[in-house]
Amino acid sequence: MPPAHQATLATPAVDAAPPDDCLARNDWICGAYLDTRRHILVDAVVQHLQITAIAVAIALVIAVPLAVVARRWGWAAGPVLALTTVLYTIPSLAMFSLLLPAYGLSATLVVAGLVLYSLTLLVRNILAGLRAVPEETRQAARGMGYGPIRLLLTVELPLALPAAMAGLRIATVSAVSLVTVGAIVGYGGLGNLIYSGMNTYFKAQVLTASALCVVIAVVADVLLLGVGRLLTPWTRASRS
Repeated sequence: MPPAHQATLATPAVDAAPPDDCLARNDWICGAYLDTRRHILVDAVVQHLQITAIAVAIALVIAVPLAVVARRWGWAAGPVLALTTVLYTIPSLAMFSLLLPAYGLSATLVVAGLVLYSLTLLVRNILAGLRAVPEETRQAARGMGYGPIRLLLTVELPLALPAAMAGLRIATVSAVSLVTVGAIVGYGGLGNLIYSGMNTYFKAQVLTASALCVVIAVVADVLLLGVGRLLTPWTRASRS
C-alpha cells in the first residue's frame, strides 16, 4: 500500500482522539481558562469589589446616625429596628424589582439594594455596642465636662467599636454574596460570569467565578478582623 494511502487511513484515528485542551473538554478545573480570560476575570472582580465597598460604606454612614438616634431616644429604637428588619426579609429579586422604577437597570440599583440589606446588620450591632457602654462611664465623662457630641465621639462610639466591627464584617461578607444577584441586571461582578456560565454549562467559568467569590469574602473578613483588632487594642489586653 502506498505511504500516502496509509496516511489517509490513519487520519480518522487521530480525529477520534479526545481533545488535549481542557477548554474543549469543558473541565471544571482549567488553567487555560485563567490564561485566556484573565482580563474578563479581573474586570469582574473589580466590579464586584467596587459595588460591595460602595454599598457597605453608604450603609455604614446611614446606620451610625440611626443607631445613635435609637440609643438616644428609646422610643425610636422599636421603629428603626422594625424597619430595617422588614427590609432584610424582602427576597433579593423582589427588592431589586421594587427599586427598578427608581434606579433602572444600573449599578446604582444593585448598590441601593445592598445598602438596604446591610442596614439591618449594621444598625443592630452598632446599637448593641452603644447600649453596652457602662452608664458609670457616661456619668464620669459628663462629670469631666463632656457634652453630648464629645461624649458620643470620644467615649461611646470607641467603646461600641468591637460590636460595630462585628456587624461590619457580617454585612461585608453578606454583600459579597448578594452582589452576584445583580447579574440579573448585568451588574453582578463575578455573578455575571456565574450566571452566563450556568446558562451555557461552562464548567471552568462557573467554578472559577464561584471560588473567587469565596476568596473575596474570606479575605475581606480577615482584613476587617485585623483592622478591628488594631482599632481596639484594649480587647486584646482583656483577653490576655
